[in-house]
Amino acid sequence: MYLDSSACLKRYVLEEGSEEARRAYLRAYSGEITLSMSLWNVGEVLGALDRALRRGRLDAAAHSTARSRFLSETLRLWRLGAMSLVPVKSSLLAESWRVLERRHLYVADALQISTAKHVRAELLLTGDSRLAEAAEAEGVPSRVLG
Repeated sequence: MYLDSSACLKRYVLEEGSEEARRAYLRAYSGEITLSMSLWNVGEVLGALDRALRRGRLDAAAHSTARSRFLSETLRLWRLGAMSLVPVKSSLLAESWRVLERRHLYVADALQISTAKHVRAELLLTGDSRLAEAAEAEGVPSRVLG
């Protein structure tokens, strides 16, 4: 199961779709599935948490907790072999440019699709309906959380 950045965020910031994100993580801990995400997502999640702090959506304590939980849980799952962290390779970037042009997406979203295809994800979880639609058109089964 592939997680885009918005799906990861739902694990650490309570919003619509958070319960389904929690269930995906629990399935990974139980060994039922392996989660996958691009290393690019780490920066995107940290950036989204930072924006939430600056805009007052999260206070300092909630930001610190969400940031720490995200980083520690990602590392823990990776060490357990329950998460694959996919490096941003030039071949994935080149493929994302083609996806970008076919689907008219931001390059970061196109990279999510290219990476999900690369790991042969059975399902891409996202909070973005436009990304899910483009992923489906690229042959990647997708579900919008929330």
